[in-house]
Amino acid sequence: MSEFEKPPLDILLSAPRGFCAGVDRAIQIVELALKKFGAPVYVRHEIVHNRYVVDSLRDKGAVFVEELDEIPDDGQPVVFSAHGVPKSVPEAARTRQMFFLDATCPLVSKVHKEAQIHFKRAREIVLIGHAGHPEVIGTMGQLPPGSVSLIETVADAEAFQPRDPASLAYITQTTLSVDDTAAIVKVLMDRFPAITAPHKEDICYATTNRQDAVKRIAASVDAMIVVGAPNSSNSQRLREVAEREGCPVSVLIQRAGDIDWTMLGAIRRVGVTAGASAPEVLVEEVIDAFAARYRVKVEVVQTAEETIAFNLPRELRPAAA
Repeated sequence: MSEFEKPPLDILLSAPRGFCAGVDRAIQIVELALKKFGAPVYVRHEIVHNRYVVDSLRDKGAVFVEELDEIPDDGQPVVFSAHGVPKSVPEAARTRQMFFLDATCPLVSKVHKEAQIHFKRAREIVLIGHAGHPEVIGTMGQLPPGSVSLIETVADAEAFQPRDPASLAYITQTTLSVDDTAAIVKVLMDRFPAITAPHKEDICYATTNRQDAVKRIAASVDAMIVVGAPNSSNSQRLREVAEREGCPVSVLIQRAGDIDWTMLGAIRRVGVTAGASAPEVLVEEVIDAFAARYRVKVEVVQTAEETIAFNLPRELRPAAA
């Protein structure tokens, strides 16, 4: 098919999209550890939720494990993922005298600290989040069992019965839907006016910015393509946001090869975004796949500028080399 025979297609490219500062830092930690200490560098769980990223790091010498007992006592570094880990994990690493590097996103660490402060002040803690997500497991694991109650839905918030409504606080997972979380918080605030809220919103800037960017274009496109992993919370939320904003077709894909062209039908405008763990190369791959079938015109729709960067662990900073 010649270029002139292809049907026209406008691609609205969300910005911001893709890697956030926490993900970028986590990947750098693994890459710099490999460069400084050599392979293997062990990583407990996926460093971030993206198969392409994990496979790329594996090819460079990273070894991904589920638990520390899979790691031999060979003195090589172990990296904890960006999602954070329960306190028991670094404690176990110290017991075995492992050299570990913590790639927990600083914004997740902020939530951990909030939980610890509430606990010290004898407050009952509510965590708004998704059961089984590594970040939730890590946050709840900062405190003794039973210290944190998990609330996933508005219905959970309506049914929740605290021990003492006058001594209650809430924290949230950093990658939630802004709108869904606001609805849950409203129920908690209405039922328990004395509840202590975070000093600063727990949902991270990158999650909020990517959802805002999708909201800007979702109602004006025939389909929204979200590049990300199925186990990535922030990527799933982007798909849901587009759907809620009125986009007729909203799909989450890992690679361009996952696109179901029959589902898209006779589209004229498509939105493209990427979750915070998805590299830009996969977005480019998707645009190339559309360009092979359509005469594309790409327009970037920018809703925010992101300039945040996080410090690397001291052991990996240039001065420590």
